[in-house]
Amino acid sequence: MILLHGLTANAHAFDALIAGLQPNYRVICPDLRGNGLSDKPAFCYTIEEHVQDILDLVSHLKEKKVYLGGHSFGGYLAFYIAANYPHVVNKLVILDAAKSMNPNAANMLAGSLSRLDVTYPGFDEYIAHIRKAPYLDFWDDAMLSYYRADVEDLPGGKVKPRCNIMAITEKSVNLANVDWPGVIDAIAQPTILINALDNYTLGEPLLPDQIAKETVATMKNAKYAGVDGNHQTMLYGNGATQIVKHISEHLH
Repeated sequence: MILLHGLTANAHAFDALIAGLQPNYRVICPDLRGNGLSDKPAFCYTIEEHVQDILDLVSHLKEKKVYLGGHSFGGYLAFYIAANYPHVVNKLVILDAAKSMNPNAANMLAGSLSRLDVTYPGFDEYIAHIRKAPYLDFWDDAMLSYYRADVEDLPGGKVKPRCNIMAITEKSVNLANVDWPGVIDAIAQPTILINALDNYTLGEPLLPDQIAKETVATMKNAKYAGVDGNHQTMLYGNGATQIVKHISEHLH
């Protein structure tokens, strides 16, 4: 199973899920281009370029078909691969991505994006800043490995997020230029769309439940599941436990 992370995230976003999935599945979580430890070119962040990276990974693994999953931005990449390269995908798992997101999504994500291109005095100070985020209404120790992988160490003990805002902006623009309802309509593989039910920021969920259910209703072979947590915290705690259960039942 290959899991693709969100827009500013890294492979360790799925650490809590892997703990529950690994007994039964080989789980591969790559850092997408521009994120984590992967290369960070000045340009080249189209959807197709991201997708080609994943197709090359599948080829490298010598797999004909994989279970493919993704969270947020990674969910859209998974949608795109399933629709345009159906021979690669056996079953599809989508976490908090749909034909559209909350109309206020840009404003809702501003807090998360504000950490980028900022240098912090040290990792402790970085974590202290993160833990004040309005979308983190609880702390799970599994989050620590994710946030540690989020930053690079600089001289003098300082740290800075590995993503840069220019690359993230280009990714966002390219994402917005795709006809996602058209892409999703072409998907025939068995799909589960798992939606975070809790509010993210501004008193609203990033993916409204109604849009998630409408997306599933338009698909050829899809089912819906709601889980505890918001767009970020769904990957931890009760949300992670519920997601592992839904994925395992879907792939069985």
